[in-house]
Amino acid sequence: MKAELAVIGAGPAGLAAALAAAARGVRVVLVDAAPEPGGQFFRQPAAGLGATRPHAPHHRRRTWERLRDGLATAAVDVLTDHHVWCVERAPGGFTVHALLGPGQEEPAEVRARAVLLATGGHETVLPFPGWTLPGVLAAGGAQAMLKGALVVPGRRAVVAGTGPLLLPVATGLAEAGVEVAALVESTGPGRLARHARALAGKVPEGAGYAARLLRHRVPVLARHTVVRAHGEDRLTGVTVAALDADGRVRPGTERRLACDTLAVGHGLVPDTDLARALGCRVDGPGVAVDAEQRTDVPGVWAAGETTGVGGADLALAEGHIAGCSAAARLRGTDPAPSAAALASRARQRTSAAALGTAWAPPAHWAEQLTGDTVICRCEEVTAGDVRGALDLGAGDERTVKLLTRAGMGWCQGRMCHTAVAALAGCEPTAAKRPFARPVPLGVLARQHTEKGQS
Repeated sequence: MKAELAVIGAGPAGLAAALAAAARGVRVVLVDAAPEPGGQFFRQPAAGLGATRPHAPHHRRRTWERLRDGLATAAVDVLTDHHVWCVERAPGGFTVHALLGPGQEEPAEVRARAVLLATGGHETVLPFPGWTLPGVLAAGGAQAMLKGALVVPGRRAVVAGTGPLLLPVATGLAEAGVEVAALVESTGPGRLARHARALAGKVPEGAGYAARLLRHRVPVLARHTVVRAHGEDRLTGVTVAALDADGRVRPGTERRLACDTLAVGHGLVPDTDLARALGCRVDGPGVAVDAEQRTDVPGVWAAGETTGVGGADLALAEGHIAGCSAAARLRGTDPAPSAAALASRARQRTSAAALGTAWAPPAHWAEQLTGDTVICRCEEVTAGDVRGALDLGAGDERTVKLLTRAGMGWCQGRMCHTAVAALAGCEPTAAKRPFARPVPLGVLARQHTEKGQS
């Protein structure tokens, strides 16, 4: 398929970008791995489930309906179930390489003059003893089950970790009939209060969640953390403990909570794989962009969580600005994004910076990792293995990887690199990967053969 602009990712940023560009006369192809547009934030249940109230587990329903209805009438080709594994520079533009369907074995290509990356982010879960037990899942995973499949992961849950995502997860589970034994948040009210001015715009939303948690009698344990998950064949409970001002567990404060589900998360990390492979500059964890959301690679824009985690409102504003800019550069006109989007982006970036500081994980979380705690689930590398590599002289993630195979598995370190870096005492660094996901050798061989014949 050919287009002027290929937008990769159909979450809030990708949807806003595609609609903005299409409204300015650009031929847009919107590519996403999910069965339906919406991303994680606007994830919808499958039509076959016959949901009578599909919006029940969601918020911001009117925003979603506006985006959905706009997409239905816009000149945008939507390609779902397309798992993009590489974006390649080509004569006159770019080639987007994808794998089709759940099996991800059949290749597909989109050729476009420009590319807009709205690839979102992925969740960080910091390991602790027992975190590999069945019944322990990522907070975002619990939310995806509820939104996309209309199922709950268990009957009695603990929601734990740190970050604003925990609030909608806990309230969503409670309103779906799950008994939420506790919301365990490692950040204390004092840290949030220090950023009160920057977070003023988030107060109504936070107050709404607080009221819903109170209505469902969900205890909130601030400045607490999960020390261990218990169980043999599956989760039966967790031990939580209070944290001191330095982020260390306070001895004698441990208590056990019975539960069959633990939804745990420690924030999001921007997905920069495609951007890095294209050679885009990365600033901190996210892709670096200018005032128009352009990367330093000509013809490539980026918007949403891939430029830095900031929530749906920031993603919508950045997507709109990026779509306007891409259309203008393709048409040789003035970008002219809406003043509301520019103001929202500035405001939301300020809030996002404050949230990132206020909801940082406890500084000394790695100290509670026992030697048998699994760090790399793909390769079954434990904290003891990593510490052994450090005793041999390893001082960074790469050397630990060479000595232990941590990060060499299916996820290529996306889940474990933060923990490995913490144990090694260095800053986590995302690797530059040629492919954003595993690719069958047959697809690569076929592509090589076709290039040789052309």
